[in-house]
Amino acid sequence: MEPSPKKRLTAVGAVCHTTVYRVETIPAPPAKILAADACRVVDGMAISAACAFHRLGGEARIWARLGDDAAGAAQRAELAATGVDVSDFRMVAGGRSSHATVVVDARGDRLVVPFHDPSLDRSPDWLPLDRLGQSDFLHVEVRWAEGAEVALAAARRIGLPAMLDGETAPPGVLERLVPLASHAVFSDQGILAYARATDVETALRRVAATHDGHVGASCGADGYAWIENGAVRRVPAPTVDVVDTLSAGDVFHGALALMLAEGRPTEAAARFACVAASIKCTRFGGRLGCPTREEVIAAGG
Repeated sequence: MEPSPKKRLTAVGAVCHTTVYRVETIPAPPAKILAADACRVVDGMAISAACAFHRLGGEARIWARLGDDAAGAAQRAELAATGVDVSDFRMVAGGRSSHATVVVDARGDRLVVPFHDPSLDRSPDWLPLDRLGQSDFLHVEVRWAEGAEVALAAARRIGLPAMLDGETAPPGVLERLVPLASHAVFSDQGILAYARATDVETALRRVAATHDGHVGASCGADGYAWIENGAVRRVPAPTVDVVDTLSAGDVFHGALALMLAEGRPTEAAARFACVAASIKCTRFGGRLGCPTREEVIAAGG
């Protein structure tokens, strides 16, 4: 029997070159502190999800914008080296590519300072939407809302499953994007803000009441919660010694998308994704800590 073909993901989002420092504590300013460890990684919400999808056994391509500068060229080359398809990146003439500094403390909490060039062309007109049908799943995020919106609309027209990373966003962004997604997968803070609720269960019910697809929330150490047949379902996250939570949510999204694309039931897909994200939290370096599929399975995913 021939092996099943790998599932394919298209991810639409913003790219950033991130320097990560590991410290014992993050002091109040003014302060100066020596880092115990450091690394640089090309990331972004959808980008890290795509890398996780690929590392866990799928194939992924990314549609994104970069400045036509040395940093942008380096970011594209680094992502290409992971095996994801970056052939459709748009290099914007005169634009500056994004970069960020992240400080992670001993508890895994972090301080994030990003810079995104506000003049970088946000138009999605160049996106090759006619090729969406070559994918099994679409993943988008809120940092490039214009690209996310047209990609979600195109996916809906052809019946392609489409996951939105519902992170906290500027007013109006989630209101535009959530109705277009077949899978609205929020962070806990994202769904609380969107639903104007004080607890995740109430927020899930409010969103699901007006949404015709999957509605869920990734809740960190509390695992994943979603609505199924009118009831709130939950999968717990494994208890781990947290080192770095950077990109854990993105790894969760990539893992969940892969399992759903492979036809796993929601509960099994969520369990796999929770284990993958938990393992990542035990490793320093953002998305670089994403485990392999074999590691997730061995840990009960």
